[in-house]
Amino acid sequence: MNLEDRERTETEKLRESPKVRRALGEYSPVEQHRRAREPMALNREKTALWVFGAVFIAAGVLYYLFRLEAFPIRGRFLPLLQNLMAGTMLVTVVLVASRLLKSLFRGRIENPSTRYNLRRIVDLAAALLIFFIFVSILFVNWYAAVVSLGVASLILGLALQNPISSFFGWVYILIRRPYEVGDRIKIGGVSGDVIELGYLDTTLWEFNGDYLTGDHPSGRIIRFANSRVFSEYVINYSWPLFPYIWNEVKFFVSYESDLKWVRKTARKVVQEEIGPEMARRVGLYRQILRESPVDEVEVRARGSVSFSAHDNTWIQVTVRFLVEPKQSGPVKRRLFTRLVEELSSQPERVMFPKTNMR
Repeated sequence: MNLEDRERTETEKLRESPKVRRALGEYSPVEQHRRAREPMALNREKTALWVFGAVFIAAGVLYYLFRLEAFPIRGRFLPLLQNLMAGTMLVTVVLVASRLLKSLFRGRIENPSTRYNLRRIVDLAAALLIFFIFVSILFVNWYAAVVSLGVASLILGLALQNPISSFFGWVYILIRRPYEVGDRIKIGGVSGDVIELGYLDTTLWEFNGDYLTGDHPSGRIIRFANSRVFSEYVINYSWPLFPYIWNEVKFFVSYESDLKWVRKTARKVVQEEIGPEMARRVGLYRQILRESPVDEVEVRARGSVSFSAHDNTWIQVTVRFLVEPKQSGPVKRRLFTRLVEELSSQPERVMFPKTNMR
């Protein structure tokens, strides 16, 4: 298989990625090769299903015995006990259904962030159903229940405006997908990798931060309310159609340096270190970009070098390269070290700022 055929095959594999297909507007969550794994998803839940089944049967038997008045219990308590047993049976059904759904998600959906979001939705739906079941048990009169819930909702709505806004922010994130678990983002003044997307807040594994200048993890965890997506810009470094960014290495040389040789050497270093990988990335995604709303498909497959005058009387050299966001720090460090070594090998052609001239 030649290089062109291999790139075409890899492009088709990328096109089958759920994130890429969703971004192109042709996402289809059901794929034939996943269906064979559906029965395997239920094996892990056998113990829980047996427990739920036993609880369901026990509640059903007690419900039937209470109806027959088989126990010496006062008549006014029998309806409440019957409702409790019926509610227990319904809660068991809801829990079994939620576990089965989450098991099926594990077998059918390979994308981790999609599975995570669907599990959270199922958990929320199950919690709401269980809540309404117990409300039905406690309030036999639905009119009284509605009035009580209305008053409680008004009080809670006034007292919990921010949490409610954050919950709707979570709904917005699930629908519009400004970011997902695993994405590297910047929102407001913080940056990091999304490690958890909760109902009320989002958790980031911070990179950069107050004590670092490069794209390295700081070791800190950042939580912010989901409502911030309504008022802050969200910068996502992990767009599925082109999950790379341009980064730069900057250094200074004197006006007496051989700028043509500096440019040629810098390009050679970039080409030797990451050139083939850059060309491969651009080749794979250029065709996919043509199918996106982005009308800019002339993405350079090689690094670039530019010169600019600086206030410190030196020339600033900027070397640009394409890299994965999470690999930006290590690649930048490797390129800088190699550039300094190559350029320093011929001091008669390039001059760097000296220590006593800083």
